[in-house]
Amino acid sequence: MSTTSRHPLLDRSVLPYELPDDAAIAVADYLPAFDAGFAQQRAEVAAITANPEPPTFENTLEALERSGDLLGRVSRTFYTVSSADGTPEIQEIEETVAPLNSAHSDAITLDPALFARVAALYEARDDLDLTPEQRYLVERRYTVMSHAGAGLDDDAKQTLRDLNARLSVLTTTFERHLLADTNELALHVTDAADLAGLADSDLAAAARAAADRGLDGYLVSLTLFTGHPYLSRLTSRRTRERLLAASRSRGIRGGEHDNRDVLLEIVRLRAQRAELLGYPSHAAYVTSDQTAGSPEAVREMLFRLAAPAARNARAEADALQQIVNETEAAPFEIEAHDWAYYTEKVRAATLDLDTAALRPWFEAERVLTEGVFAAASALYGLGFAERTDLAGYHPDVRVFEVSDADGSPFGLFLFDLYTRDTKRGGAWMNSIVTESALRGTGPVVVNNLNVVKPADGPTLLTLDEVTTLFHEFGHALHGLLARVTYPSFAGTAVYRDFVEFPSQVNEMWIYWPEVLARYARHHETGEPLPADVVSRLTGSQAFNEGFATSEYLAAAWLDQAWHSLSAAEAAAVTDVAAFERAALAEIGLDNPLVPTRYSSTYFAHVFSGGYSAGYYSYIWSEVLDADTVEWFTENGGLTRENGDRFRSRLLGVGGSKDPLEAYRDFRGRDAEVAPLLARRGLTG
Repeated sequence: MSTTSRHPLLDRSVLPYELPDDAAIAVADYLPAFDAGFAQQRAEVAAITANPEPPTFENTLEALERSGDLLGRVSRTFYTVSSADGTPEIQEIEETVAPLNSAHSDAITLDPALFARVAALYEARDDLDLTPEQRYLVERRYTVMSHAGAGLDDDAKQTLRDLNARLSVLTTTFERHLLADTNELALHVTDAADLAGLADSDLAAAARAAADRGLDGYLVSLTLFTGHPYLSRLTSRRTRERLLAASRSRGIRGGEHDNRDVLLEIVRLRAQRAELLGYPSHAAYVTSDQTAGSPEAVREMLFRLAAPAARNARAEADALQQIVNETEAAPFEIEAHDWAYYTEKVRAATLDLDTAALRPWFEAERVLTEGVFAAASALYGLGFAERTDLAGYHPDVRVFEVSDADGSPFGLFLFDLYTRDTKRGGAWMNSIVTESALRGTGPVVVNNLNVVKPADGPTLLTLDEVTTLFHEFGHALHGLLARVTYPSFAGTAVYRDFVEFPSQVNEMWIYWPEVLARYARHHETGEPLPADVVSRLTGSQAFNEGFATSEYLAAAWLDQAWHSLSAAEAAAVTDVAAFERAALAEIGLDNPLVPTRYSSTYFAHVFSGGYSAGYYSYIWSEVLDADTVEWFTENGGLTRENGDRFRSRLLGVGGSKDPLEAYRDFRGRDAEVAPLLARRGLTG
C-alpha cells in the first residue's frame, strides 16, 4: 500500500466532490482496500444486529444505509477503472475480488438477525411515522432481502452462497474472454484498397492501431454488437464479409477464450438458483421484482412486435436485392454483410440521403457542447465548465463541473470518448460518487463510448455515435439530477426495466430544430447542415427499422430463451448454436440476413453485465419513452417549464419512488403503446 499520510482509497478524497485521486492509487492498493471495506461493513452490520433495543427505522434501516461507505468508495473507483482501463493486472484483481464481493453481499443479505429486524419494521410500517421515502426504503429493503433468499433455511442459504460465488467468477471470466477475443479478432488488412470507402481519418486511425501492435498496414477494431459502422461504407464485399465473420466468431473458436462452456454453466447455475428461491426459471425470478412482473408479460410484448418487425425486414431485404440487381454488373444474392452497405444505397436512392457524408457536420466537441450540453442547459438550466485542473483515471478522460440554474455547482461529469484495447466494448454510464443527503455527497458520473480516436484532426462522429452520446448522457442526467436521502436510491438505482427510459427520452433532442441547428455544423466551414438535408434526415427516422427492431428483438428473445429454462432443461442443453437457432425460429426472427444484435457468446449485457433476463428493458422502457416524446411535443418541447417538470417528477426522484407511480405523476396517466408502434413502423 501507499505510504503517504493520506491513503488514496482508505481515506475520503480531498479533491472536489470526492473525485478519486486515481494518479495516487497503485494497483497494489486495491485488494487491501477491498479487505478493509469488507471488514468495516461487517462490523457495522454486526453492530446493528447486536443492538439490544427494538428495531427502529433509525437504528436499523438508516444505520444500514450509513454502512459500507468505505467499500462503496473502493468498489466504484475500482470498477470504473476495470471497465474502462482493464489492464491484465486489473483483470486479475477483478477475478480475485468477484467471489469475495459475492460472499460479502450474501453475508449481509442473508443475515437472519438483520432480516428479522427489517421484517419487523416492514410488518409495522403502517404504524411508524415515516416519510414517503423512508416507507419506500422499508418496503424495498424487505422485498430485496426476501427476493435474494433471506428467508431460506441454513442449508439452502449455504447452497445459495456457493451458487452466487461461482456465478461471480463465471461472469467475470466471460467478460475477460470476450475482451481478449475481441482484441485478437480485430481485422488486420495490409492493402489500403481493401478498406476503400473509409474516410482518410478512419484509415489513419486504423494505421495507428496496427502500428501500436507492431503490425504493418491497418487494424480495424470490433464493436461490442454484431454489426460495425464500417460495414455501411466498405466497398470491398470480401472485406465486409471478413469483418462481420470476425465479429460473429467471438467466443466460439475453441481455445482459452471460448465462452460456450462458461455460458452454459452460467445458465445452469442461474436456473438452479431460481429453483432454490422458489421460481421456475431465472427469468421468472428476475421479472418478479421488475415493472414487467413476469416473463409471460415480456414474452407477450416481444411476440407482439416480432411478426411486424420481421415482415418489415423482409420488405427491406427485397429493396436491397432490387438495388443490387439494378446496379451491380454481376448481381448476387445479398448476405448479412451486405445489408448496411446497400441500405445506404437505398437510402440515397429513395431519400437522397447519405448518412456517411454527414460526419463532417458531427464533430464530437461540438456535438458534446452545443448539442448534449446545450439541450440540458435549455431544459434544466445546467451549466458545464471543464476542469482541466482535475484528472480522471486515464489521460483521455475529461472532467466537467456541473452547476444548477442558479449558478451553484453540484457535481462532476467525466467523459471518456475513445476506444482502447483495455476498455470493454459498448457504451455506458456509471457513478463514481453517488448523491446522498444522508452521507452529504454530491454526484460524480462518467460516460464511456468507444469511438475510434483519429490519428490527427477532429473527431467526426457517425449518426449512430451521435445517438449513443445523447443516450448515455440521458443516464448521466439521471445520475446527476436525482436528489435522495438514502444511498440505495441514488441516481439510476431504479428497476432494470425502467433505467433505460430517461436515456431514451434524451435521444429526442438529436433532431429537435433548436438543438440540431447548434451542433450540426461543418467542422471546417461552420455552415449548418442544409435545411433540405435536415428535412430528409428527420423524415427518415423510421428507415431500416425492420432490421433494427428485428436484430434487437432477436437478442432480447435469446436472453429470455436462455433464462426461461428450468434447471432440468438447462442441464440438457449442450449445443449453444443449436439452441440459438431453435429459439430464433420459435419467434420468427431466424432471418439469416438479420443476425441477432448479440449472439450468446458475446452477449456481455446478460452474461457479464446486469441485464440477465432483462435485455427486454430497452423496448419495455421505449413504451414510456415514445409516450413521453409525444408529451414534450404536445407541450412546447425544449422549455425550462417542461424540463423542470420532468426533472422534479422523474429524474429527481431517483429510485426513491415506484417508477410507474413517478411516471403517472409526470404524465397524468399510464403510458400508451401506440407512439412506440408508430415510431418503429409496426402499425398496420
